[in-house]
Amino acid sequence: MSEIVVGLDIGTTKIACIVGRRTEHGKIEIVAMGKSESVGVTAGVVSNIEKTIQSIVAAVESAQNSANGGTLTVRVVNVGIAGQHISSLQHRGMLIRDNIEVEINQGDIDRLVDNMYKILMAPGEEIIHVLPQEYIVDADHGIKDPIGMAGIRLEANFHIITGHISAAKNIKKCVEKAGLILDEMMLEPLASSEAVLSDEEKEAGVVLVDIGGGTTDVAIFHDGIIRHTAVIPFGGNSISQDIREGCNIMKNEAEALKVKFGSALASECHANAVISIPSKRGRPEKEISQRNLASIIQARMEEIVEHVYFEIRNTGLEKKLIAGIVVTGGGAQLKNINQLFEYVTGMDTRIGYPNEHLATTNFENITSPMYSTAIGLVIAGFHSINRNPKPEEDATKTIKTHSTKTKGGFFEKIFEKSKSWFSEED
Repeated sequence: MSEIVVGLDIGTTKIACIVGRRTEHGKIEIVAMGKSESVGVTAGVVSNIEKTIQSIVAAVESAQNSANGGTLTVRVVNVGIAGQHISSLQHRGMLIRDNIEVEINQGDIDRLVDNMYKILMAPGEEIIHVLPQEYIVDADHGIKDPIGMAGIRLEANFHIITGHISAAKNIKKCVEKAGLILDEMMLEPLASSEAVLSDEEKEAGVVLVDIGGGTTDVAIFHDGIIRHTAVIPFGGNSISQDIREGCNIMKNEAEALKVKFGSALASECHANAVISIPSKRGRPEKEISQRNLASIIQARMEEIVEHVYFEIRNTGLEKKLIAGIVVTGGGAQLKNINQLFEYVTGMDTRIGYPNEHLATTNFENITSPMYSTAIGLVIAGFHSINRNPKPEEDATKTIKTHSTKTKGGFFEKIFEKSKSWFSEED
């Protein structure tokens, strides 16, 4: 049996467990998948340990039961991390080398990156990822890979992603109490980018917008390098709440209206179309105009798109992002959402489906944008196996994942500190 990797997406509205195997053609074959309602996560952060554990167990059991024969057991997982506590900053590091006669090697880069983890952070915050953007050797700028070059002073511009220690520890605690082993954590928009963006798009310049239930995550790439990340504190749940209050209906009814009849553009809805909500528990039957429903949705979506556009303008790369915007996540399923992005930003927009790296599968809806993060976690695991092959273990039925540490490229050292970060006793 070929190597198998598990991605566990602990989201605000759902928990998805995706199990993948690499085919002989290099594609990812999904061999098992499971989903459960997420009832212990708020805005991407664990708010109830016990309920989150129950949701994780339900998703994992669903995945195990979906496997052919139902004999596979999930044990080791790659998990995404997100939430409003995530922030980023730019920093430049420098390393003075001893001998110009000795070529710059991976050890020099490792020491430079390790130094970034020593930056003083606010109490309760920790550096999650250190992402090199470009290197400077003596006076030579814009170097993507300095290995093999000669020089005394090695510098680099870094994109540093930080988060609350407590948020990450709570995720780890939930995973372990669910009977699983957490291998690695990865920032969710970075995982989604693995599933829906091509290398050409990252090189040309692209904005990834991952609209989840609690938050909207933004990641901007240019020249093959991640340039900016941001978390917007609005998502699909904000839209549902607006519908609930605007139409004076129950939460589950608001969610159902959004999914079945929702549109991001009111002008695309028929003025005379009316949606009827059946009476429940003595409540009178209600009728809602489809255009009025779309107006409520559009108002909130315009706010989210304006926030995204603000992040784009702040990078100074607005005119250089040739590949435009790629929208993914559960919120990307909203009708006419790509047209709204194009209208507000003036940038080409497409919906990101995680199907580029997938082989043919019998699982329905696996290519839905809502599974981009989970599939991206699986793909990242296989990238790690390519870079850091491990000796084969005894053949078992246990599904395992592998570390996603990397050397070279813009994900260099992305998980270098993850395991040491969580090595402390809770």
